[in-house]
Amino acid sequence: MTVLNEWVAGTRLGGWVQRCRESRRLVLVIVAIALLLDNMLLTTVVPIIPEFIYDINHPDAPLDMVLKSKTTPPPVTTTVAYPPCEPRPDIRTPSQYEETNTTPTEFTSNFTTLDPEVQRHEDLVGETVAVGIMFASKAFVQLLANPFVGPLTHKIGYTIPMFAGFIIMFLSTLIFAFGRTYSVLFLARALQGIGSSCSTVSGMGMLAERYPDDKERGNAMGVALGGLALGVLIGPPFGGFMYEFVGKTAPFLVLSILALGDGLLQLLMLQPTVVRQETDAPSLKSLVSDPYIIIAAGAITFANTGIAMLEPSLPIWMMDTMSAGRWKQGVTFLPASISYLIGTNLFGPLGHRMGRWLAALIGLVTIGICLMCIPLATNINHLIVPNAGLGFAIGMVDSSMMPELGFLVDIRHSAVYGSVYAIGDVAFCLGFAIGPALSGTLVKTIGFEWMLFGIAIITFMYAPLLISLRNPPTKEEKKSLILGEKSSVRYVTYQNEEDDE
Repeated sequence: MTVLNEWVAGTRLGGWVQRCRESRRLVLVIVAIALLLDNMLLTTVVPIIPEFIYDINHPDAPLDMVLKSKTTPPPVTTTVAYPPCEPRPDIRTPSQYEETNTTPTEFTSNFTTLDPEVQRHEDLVGETVAVGIMFASKAFVQLLANPFVGPLTHKIGYTIPMFAGFIIMFLSTLIFAFGRTYSVLFLARALQGIGSSCSTVSGMGMLAERYPDDKERGNAMGVALGGLALGVLIGPPFGGFMYEFVGKTAPFLVLSILALGDGLLQLLMLQPTVVRQETDAPSLKSLVSDPYIIIAAGAITFANTGIAMLEPSLPIWMMDTMSAGRWKQGVTFLPASISYLIGTNLFGPLGHRMGRWLAALIGLVTIGICLMCIPLATNINHLIVPNAGLGFAIGMVDSSMMPELGFLVDIRHSAVYGSVYAIGDVAFCLGFAIGPALSGTLVKTIGFEWMLFGIAIITFMYAPLLISLRNPPTKEEKKSLILGEKSSVRYVTYQNEEDDE
């Protein structure tokens, strides 16, 4: 194998491959693709799972058949089909109804048809809980895995966890493709959380290491989050379209093939190997106890909680209030995904200029306003503007706070990024764990509208805390504020920086 590698390295192709391996832009592309596929799988299930679970529980009355029967008037007993609101030619007076034997069934059927409608509404509201728990399982598992993956990257480097994330995601995609029960699909969703933890923590840490300049780092992370946004953008309409016209298995098989290509690219270009960090990494405890890191991470959590609550509840609310079909449920998230893609790429560089704290503050306020507008919609067109504003504002917060976490570690700790981006990913996952898990219960108890009003008010209340990130103290300024038992750790770090100079 070594002889083969030496021979390849001596060829023109080998020289090109070696240059690619040294390119930090290629690393950025690989990270962006990994985030794209991970979030494409995350959101492809959004228009598929709610209806699929309903059909599992109601095999004799699939939801697609129910929706079609609701939007299409049932055929009349004559050979002519009349519009539902126009009078029939055989309309009779009440006295004529009493003279016939068939009138009671004809007359009472107009009232009994409401019973299946009420039952369907109750089933859909009840299903929100099961779907929400399934959607939240991925975030909960990712939440638990992050504290282990972050320190692991300090010991073995970023490339091996990154490749492990691909393998786990590939397996999860195949389970989604062939799973036919709630428990199997739940397993696939939870398994994806481990893969996402490996990919996200390793990818963001790798970018922070390859782009030490704060401005360049912000731009690079904006591009990487653009890959995430593109996955969120493509996922729902892709899943809804494929499920409608091809079937449930097809979209996941396509994703598994794309994931396989990404894995081969990582294997060829990143060459996963053990790489130990030379600099002493800050402990996870010291990072978690840093109030500025917690405020930045909290902004990510609250920015994403609202959209996370909408993932399981909005499609079901649309089916209930608008009789929305599969493709409409997928397309409804399209404006949010497009504007998120724009927001992350725009505020990667712009956040550095105007102040990342200010960009995130404006983003949180905008999120609250958009969440309060969504329940006012009466058809799918009314959802376009608030969903677009929601996606753009989340992009403002994410693209500002992710590089801010790296900046805070640089000025207040030491430049090793695995653990801080584990915290950032925990913050992201916390929103996507709390949101779906609580949405079902909240919809049943206080209703869809008050659920969104509540999270909007919480977002408004959190936004002013970001003012504290306007000028955070460096580790030199922090020495007078920390406890004596911790000062020795920071003194050593401070001396190392002086020696380097």
